[in-house]
Amino acid sequence: MTITVKAKTNAKFTTVKQLDECTYEVSVSASPEKGKANAAIIKALEDYFHVSKSQIEIKAGLKNKNKIVEIFN
Repeated sequence: MTITVKAKTNAKFTTVKQLDECTYEVSVSASPEKGKANAAIIKALEDYFHVSKSQIEIKAGLKNKNKIVEIFN
């Protein structure tokens, strides 16, 4: 499954909100430096979709707020 993630960093709480069929907004408390926010986004998606982090890969947008994420089942 391929989804689009709109990342929000430096948030008070970590949340995952579905905006439409394949677009999600992920808020994380981590700052966007040295890959900390990307790791937090993967952790949040791991909990939301009940999969292991090895099944989640950021395909595009590592340094962008809009990301393309592949979730393997």
